[in-house]
Amino acid sequence: MQLELSKKQFRRLLDLVYIGNWILNSTRGDQRFTDYDEVESLVFGRAALEGMPSLAELYRGDIVPSRAFVEGGIHEAIMEYENNVFFDILAEDLARRDMEDAPIDENNYAELASRIDAYIAEFEEHGTDNILVDIDR
Repeated sequence: MQLELSKKQFRRLLDLVYIGNWILNSTRGDQRFTDYDEVESLVFGRAALEGMPSLAELYRGDIVPSRAFVEGGIHEAIMEYENNVFFDILAEDLARRDMEDAPIDENNYAELASRIDAYIAEFEEHGTDNILVDIDR
């Protein structure tokens, strides 16, 4: 397979490969999807050949993203995504709970959307400051 990329496009590909593998494997411990690790290693192995040797390093016999790459801001992008997804999922879960987990159809979809919007507005204004859990139950 042949793929032509500019240096800037290749640099963006490194970000995409790292982010994808992070999402798939970062929480899996010893149960990693090793085929994705292999693709990441293959792509990062090209970094030196493309004039970006500081972005990859050898670790336990495998080519991996370098410490400089990992600490260079990529996790800020991942954290922004995770924060947004967290609040979206939480808002939907709470809205569905409020509706007693009723199946959603055209008759109650507007209500669900309205409740989700209300929770999102709350989270945007106050974060999780107003979430309380009654632990004495």
